[in-house]
Amino acid sequence: MQKSALERFLGLFTDVRPGEGLTALMLATNIFLILTAYYIIKPVREGLILSGSGPEVKSYLAAVLVIVLIGTVKLFAWLAGRFSRKPLINIVTLFFVVCLAIFYFLGKFGLPYLDVIFFVWIGMFNVMIPAQFWGFANDIYTPDAGKRLMVLVAFGSNLGAIVGAKIASYLVGPVGLFELMLVAGGVLAISLLFTNAVDAREKSQVAETDQSDRSDEEPLGKEGAFKLVFQTKYLLMIALLILLLNWVNTTGEYILGRVVGGAADAAIAAGSAGGLAKSEYIGKFYADFFSIVNLGSVLIQLFLVSRILKYFGVGIAILILPLIAMFGYMVIAFVPILTMVRWVKTAENATDYSLQNTVRHVLFLPTSREQKYKAKQAIDSFFHRAGDVLSAAVVFVGVNWLALKTTGFAAFNLFLVVIWLVLAVMIGRENKRWVERREAEKA
Repeated sequence: MQKSALERFLGLFTDVRPGEGLTALMLATNIFLILTAYYIIKPVREGLILSGSGPEVKSYLAAVLVIVLIGTVKLFAWLAGRFSRKPLINIVTLFFVVCLAIFYFLGKFGLPYLDVIFFVWIGMFNVMIPAQFWGFANDIYTPDAGKRLMVLVAFGSNLGAIVGAKIASYLVGPVGLFELMLVAGGVLAISLLFTNAVDAREKSQVAETDQSDRSDEEPLGKEGAFKLVFQTKYLLMIALLILLLNWVNTTGEYILGRVVGGAADAAIAAGSAGGLAKSEYIGKFYADFFSIVNLGSVLIQLFLVSRILKYFGVGIAILILPLIAMFGYMVIAFVPILTMVRWVKTAENATDYSLQNTVRHVLFLPTSREQKYKAKQAIDSFFHRAGDVLSAAVVFVGVNWLALKTTGFAAFNLFLVVIWLVLAVMIGRENKRWVERREAEKA
């Protein structure tokens, strides 16, 4: 079987074998649409909460969201125990589509506390829908194919974030804030077409080779999501890795914001702010910062991730981000100036959104179908958000009780990164054992 023109083109970025190109492209389009929808409504969330309840309430809601996610993950596990993958994904996605339409009408009627409700809801959306998709993608691919092709799929995620933000920026003035909810709902509904197309395509290919394989048509088991995580060493280590990663990253965002605010005050006092107010100075900084981060993540995703996984493997790839973070926070602990903090966070975030994001999903390739959907949902939602809460606690204690300076927060992050690095080494070794066991079972 020869490669198609599409597969030859995709082969510029990773190893694509005959018959793999179309599925990879459809999966990339699927996650592209999901992330586009999220980044269309993300500015709606910010506009509602900051102009309504305010930034203080926004920070407190991180703890509320963690509590809500416990119940959400349990509900998802219950649904997964009663539906096979196709109806499960359709039901969950359509629920969020309908919610967006409901929020639109509630917003038009001026429902009190809508900003708070929507903020918590979008926190659920942001972790549940992408986690569900990546469980599906992991279910489609074997460990070997996943290491090669997840790179292309993850690129759709990077591109969707950029396009969604641009669409929101362009439409918010002409159509209005609440109308963006309907736009996002439409985009999310379209993504389901690709989910079902990939499901049908993969089933037809399986039918040609193995008529007995109907496991994707069965419910995903009765085990609870959190039980799956805590009873499996490999999954628990991944959960702790995600918690530490987000804890370090969120505290790093606080460090950046603190230094940027100080730099803005200094620039205004010195008359070097170009006539900008403090909010405008900070806004301009972050606009430039996000542009460089997004560009860097796309370039790393296209040209480096597949080659790192191919030539060095998961065990090395998983160490790259903590090593970057270790060097970065070591520098900040001694030289806490804006230029250094900016480029440390640029390297950290660009690597996180590209290489680390791909590796995080590749780690689930050798797991069972039940673990891919249920445990991944718990890890990508609860444990991810738990990192936010721990970071908020560190900032609160550091500011109000310990009076830490920027160097103090950087030193604490450095301590966390050392633990993260040790854990990453252990996960790399465990992943190798799981892949070998999976291949032995297939043989």
